[in-house]
Amino acid sequence: MASSIRTRIHHHNGVTTVSAIIRHPMETGFEHDPESGMIIPAYFIEEVICRHNDTVVLRCDWSRAVSRNPYLEFAFTGAKPGDSVHIRWLDSEGITDSTEVVIT
Repeated sequence: MASSIRTRIHHHNGVTTVSAIIRHPMETGFEHDPESGMIIPAYFIEEVICRHNDTVVLRCDWSRAVSRNPYLEFAFTGAKPGDSVHIRWLDSEGITDSTEVVIT
């Protein structure tokens, strides 16, 4: 199965910029199903951890207020070509996904 995370990494003048889109429905728990009228249960990403090699460079604690298919962009220094960037998320149902990209 393909990862739910699409990434782009740009490395220029010692600064690495990571852009990612995470495919996830991010349900708030406040919407109603139009067919049944029942409330759609909350279902959202709770945690995102981004690592450069083995060092955490970004940690996010999200809630249901984050939009569907969230976009994330951040920058950090200290990387070089050949290093890896690993992104992992965990949602409110315990489901997780991750991806790893090598800096070129």
